[in-house]
Amino acid sequence: MTIILKNKHSLKIDEFQFKCCVGKNGISKQKIEGDNKTPKGSFELEKLYYRSDRLNKPLTKLKCVKINKSMGWCNDIKDNTNYNKLVNIKKKTKYEKLYRKDFKYDLIIPIKYNWEGKNLGKGSCIFLHLTKNYKPTAGCIALCKNDFLIMLKLINKKTKIKIC
Repeated sequence: MTIILKNKHSLKIDEFQFKCCVGKNGISKQKIEGDNKTPKGSFELEKLYYRSDRLNKPLTKLKCVKINKSMGWCNDIKDNTNYNKLVNIKKKTKYEKLYRKDFKYDLIIPIKYNWEGKNLGKGSCIFLHLTKNYKPTAGCIALCKNDFLIMLKLINKKTKIKIC
């Protein structure tokens, strides 16, 4: 199964079509850290990370991980070991905090962009996450909570995302 992002406002899975938003500066094959662009290409998906203090474990075939206060995702272009990986936020590295005060990361799925053979500075922390207002993201793809929960029922660990 493949999730297809054909334009910056529409995500398609089989016969389901969901409204979404992407990076503030659109979609690009030439992604770099901090450019507010969503990377173009076909990518695998990681696990589902979720806030168990805010919602029950969703119905999905993906492996599920509870987000805790010490979790971050490394976006430090000087940290070759941890770049674009889940980290403990006590480390002395720059990171995107996963346990947020807002709702956006109550459900997240990292997109395996710049994953294997990663290139420092080519972009990290590209997630499928939540939105309420469909404002452009920093490079992620965001859906409303109800659509995200439907998507979770449709996908599995072999699902890929194709960003056109």
